[in-house]
Amino acid sequence: MDMKIEHAPGENGGGDWMRIGESLHREFNARARALSQMVQGRKVYEIMEAFWPGARDDDSLPDFLREYGEIWTSVPKVLVSRTRVDAGHDTRVVGRDGDAVAALAELRARADGDIGIGGATVATQLLQAGLLDELMLFVHPVVLGAGRPLFDGHDCPVELDLLEHRAFEQGVTLHRYAVRGARQLA
Repeated sequence: MDMKIEHAPGENGGGDWMRIGESLHREFNARARALSQMVQGRKVYEIMEAFWPGARDDDSLPDFLREYGEIWTSVPKVLVSRTRVDAGHDTRVVGRDGDAVAALAELRARADGDIGIGGATVATQLLQAGLLDELMLFVHPVVLGAGRPLFDGHDCPVELDLLEHRAFEQGVTLHRYAVRGARQLA
């Protein structure tokens, strides 16, 4: 609840302190299915790439996890990376030239539908550029006290308007906000 996304270095937003139950995962699935595209930073993409393609056909997993595996592998994705040159699962790579924000601004201008952003570094860069019109935050009931903040390196106030608030099992809450002053597309 202190807006930290990892307590220990390398957790990459996925420590054992997270409380993701079935109803919360089904919510992830519904929202991911509605996206026209996903944009993910390299670390998030590689975490997803290592698990979700195999999960889609793994009968030992619950149906909602297999379902997300199907969603993740089939939704068009953009990987933001300076080091990777290719990726599978309907993914194109941007950012090798160092100007990922410009490429993502162009993507946003041409997009037909909502784009989901995964990865704190990418989200922070897009927030600083005024390219995020909404923030959807899932807050887990824990104070990590130390570690990486969600918007690491963002030092300007951002005003938000609450659009939605929901509670899930184990005390996890969803907060969806409109970002005041986000760039509007013509």
